[in-house]
Amino acid sequence: MKALVLCGALPQIHLIKDLKSRGITTVLADMNEQAAARKYADKFYPVSALDVEGIRRIAIEEKVDFIITVCADQALQVVAQVSEMLGLPCYIDFATAENVSKKSYMKKIFVENGIPTSSYVIMDSFDIKKVSHLRFPLIVKPVDSYSSNGVLKVTNTAELKDAFENARQISRTQGVIVEEFVEGNELTVDVYVEEGKAHVLCISDLNKIGEDGKFIIHRAFCPADITNDIALKVEQAAQKIAGAFGLKNSPMLIQLINTGKDISIIEFCARTGGSIKFSTIERVTGFDVIKAVVDVTLGKTAHVEVNKDRNLYLSNQFLYCNPGVLDSITGLEELLADKIITRYEQFKPKGSVIAEIKSSASRVGYFTVEGSGYEELKEKLRLVSSRIKVLDANGNDILRHDIISNC
Repeated sequence: MKALVLCGALPQIHLIKDLKSRGITTVLADMNEQAAARKYADKFYPVSALDVEGIRRIAIEEKVDFIITVCADQALQVVAQVSEMLGLPCYIDFATAENVSKKSYMKKIFVENGIPTSSYVIMDSFDIKKVSHLRFPLIVKPVDSYSSNGVLKVTNTAELKDAFENARQISRTQGVIVEEFVEGNELTVDVYVEEGKAHVLCISDLNKIGEDGKFIIHRAFCPADITNDIALKVEQAAQKIAGAFGLKNSPMLIQLINTGKDISIIEFCARTGGSIKFSTIERVTGFDVIKAVVDVTLGKTAHVEVNKDRNLYLSNQFLYCNPGVLDSITGLEELLADKIITRYEQFKPKGSVIAEIKSSASRVGYFTVEGSGYEELKEKLRLVSSRIKVLDANGNDILRHDIISNC
């Protein structure tokens, strides 16, 4: 068999390894010729994963048996669309893949199905009258962006107008959602839907960079510090979402706000969490969600068996920097040897230009700490911050230590 894999980041490395362990030949498509997964694939095409016609041509030329990706919203749409064009298997049909990527459609379905979410309006041109019933502060975001790109919190009309125009320019369809801000802690919920039953795999607390009204994830704690009542509400919401969107066998990622007494769903997608979330899920539950995606694509039922280690706490900390040219990251290998951290990864190669922090794409790497409780995790985070550096081409430390140590 032969598979066409879209996108070449860290999760796709794990995906390609799984495919090759099954004796499946892998073809990788990514517009980045330096894609991390390139060296693991049998063949590489420097074609954008969002180029529908380009992906279709590769699939035909290579005579692939299926097209697949993980952890990528927009690429999943292309997988579903081209698979449908060519009659290839896919765990989600194109209409559903398109619908779950549209924040406007998503909010509408939430409201119609009694899924808790904030009050909102959708506009393609600024009209203050349409938002007059909403209370500040407000969240403004493109209807079709990802990685927190273009998402801003505003507190007055002048900020709203500027944020709206920024979001409109980022949106491919020039659509913008304006919604009420819900006070509380943000949670991310990883789910796997098996034969229509939503199984909650893990719930994580998110810490975000709140500068200039931005919402960019820099750290996650797992498991989340929540009550049994909130956990139950999360499970009920996950099941409602799976039913409302017709998901039968699929991973699912939900973002929501925990107010302490209730929850408010921000959005969801029919994939597992991005970056290194797949490894976190397997570490805390024993369930390999990427393997499950391959299984279901090949027509097998991925049976969910979760073995949660109740004594395991972990935190994934992403590294962000001040502007500069990346030379090296020092200290992580020693911390790994000292068992202060359990893993790490550098996302950007030497020579990368580090610009202002605008989205999760600004991350230069990550590390994981593990322990028996939140206080132990926080102590380790502060220790790591004191021992690592991200050096620029001039030998200056450009790491944002404050983001790590502020815990």
